Amino acid sequence: MKNNFNTIMLWTRSLRLFRSTRIFSSYHHHSRKFCSFSQNNDPGSWESMEGLLRSPANFVPLSPISFLERAAKVCRDRTSLVYGSLEYNWGETYQRCLKLASALTQMGISRGDVVATLSPNVPAMYELHFAVPMAGAVLCTLNSRLDAAMVSTLLEHSQTKVLFVDYQLLEIARGALDLLGKKTTKLPILVLVTDSDCPSTTDITSVSYEYERLLADGHSGFDIVRPNSEWDPISINYTSGTTSRPKGVVYSYRGAYLNSLATVLLFRMDLFPVYLWNVPMFHCNGWCLPWGVASQFGVNVCVRKVTPKNIFDNVAKHKVTHMAGAPTVLNMIVNSALTDRKPLNHKVVVMTGGSPPPPQILASMEEFGFNISHLYGLTETYGPGTFCAWRPEWEWLQHEQRSKMKARQGVPHVALEEIDVKDPVTMESVPSDGTTIGEVMFRGNTVMSGYLRDLKATEEAFKDGWFHSGDLAVKHSDGYIEIKDRLKDIIVSGGENISSVEVETVLYSNPAVFEAAVVARPDDHWGQTPCAFVKLKDGFDVNSQEIIKFCRDRLPHYMAPKTVIFQDMPKTSTGKIQKYVLREKAKALGSISESKGVINCS
Repeated sequence: MKNNFNTIMLWTRSLRLFRSTRIFSSYHHHSRKFCSFSQNNDPGSWESMEGLLRSPANFVPLSPISFLERAAKVCRDRTSLVYGSLEYNWGETYQRCLKLASALTQMGISRGDVVATLSPNVPAMYELHFAVPMAGAVLCTLNSRLDAAMVSTLLEHSQTKVLFVDYQLLEIARGALDLLGKKTTKLPILVLVTDSDCPSTTDITSVSYEYERLLADGHSGFDIVRPNSEWDPISINYTSGTTSRPKGVVYSYRGAYLNSLATVLLFRMDLFPVYLWNVPMFHCNGWCLPWGVASQFGVNVCVRKVTPKNIFDNVAKHKVTHMAGAPTVLNMIVNSALTDRKPLNHKVVVMTGGSPPPPQILASMEEFGFNISHLYGLTETYGPGTFCAWRPEWEWLQHEQRSKMKARQGVPHVALEEIDVKDPVTMESVPSDGTTIGEVMFRGNTVMSGYLRDLKATEEAFKDGWFHSGDLAVKHSDGYIEIKDRLKDIIVSGGENISSVEVETVLYSNPAVFEAAVVARPDDHWGQTPCAFVKLKDGFDVNSQEIIKFCRDRLPHYMAPKTVIFQDMPKTSTGKIQKYVLREKAKALGSISESKGVINCS
């Protein structure tokens, strides 16, 4: 354990080098030191066995770019991507990515430079996942729903050299560059990504570079810039809910390669899948599936906007086999208008992540014909880290029990070394009793390299040789974990820990409730009490007392909400409810004993 921890620390210290103009240019010297350290401290290394030779014949740094090269060779004429009336095959996608990588180098981009994107799930976003690393650069996919001020902050923090921006977000990008220009004269080069439906009112004459023209200037015979080491950084992903102190999570080629294949496996993707892009590619690089779908010669169905109608239409038109989305996306589908729905003539495998989905939503999705599985992970784990590995014997369980099993986050995927639920103070594993709560911790090759330019935060996250997630869970007797809450979301009332997730599950079982979130409200007597934020379904009219009674009939009374507020939910761009916004609102209410009663804000 000590050796493992020391090697991780060697890597994180190399992040200090990110302050240079080309933030990764000096990394390779440190990566060689890393390899030397590992071998010199391992008496059983391969060098001690006579007759062995490490050479290009048997050792190549792992890189997900190889998936595209293989797809272009093996399935050149098979469809790679569709977007409206636009369609490419794998040979064309490979050539476009080569030419784009060539064009980037002609712009002065070289190994270690950062290239950022501000875009929804359009074809350019997919191509940039290959083209940027093919040029030796590092991809930084920015949240397409950020405002100009935050985009400016992240461009400065990442030291972006080129920014690819979708035409619909051009004004946001210009605003960000204006703000950045007040701090530095070295602004990123802006490349505009247009679209077939780009309106004539979009001013492209004032932009020096346009995506298709830039790509056309590249050379199809471009020599790909290979990573010197599989530990080289391939991308930077900023954590969702970013505040004034951004956290840039750095992924390596090795981690991206392994997590791409692991995600394909847990997704049960056979050869030639058809994948509908609901998960934003800017979120954990789309769970590493831009690379993963290429490894299976699949079809990428890109959509600019995720709606129930778009989902049903694309599933029917393109015979989609796989898709993913946050529980809020599933909720949209379940509560969609009848006119938006189309019958499914085949099973669609759906992976959902984020907060644990209510069993009722899972059951309703299965009635529609979707086969749901739940996964769990963080930006720091390249997206998916665990999944609910479905056991054949569970097929015979009663409907309600099946839904409860599906809501578990399960076991680590094949590329993750280990996951455990531990007491964060003693670092002892909690018993597998299904009730003792601890913190979820990860260890393995698909854990981030570290936080960009924040060594202190990196060392804190890797304390005691494990990545500390900040999520609370229990372990069941079969070894499967079940998330109970975020550490910051647990409600402590009268000395009792209340899981907001358990209360939300009950709220979702109410036929009038469309969405629900529970946070802590301060209380002079109990310390904290549950405060429920609820959005009702159209056509329903219930009051706060009815909601509270519904919960008290199904939960211990101390767990039932004392406050109910009816409103729309604030959400992140990935569909997660922003609980920190709700916590601030509940905190502003003051103690419930001061208000002398339950609040009903319709």
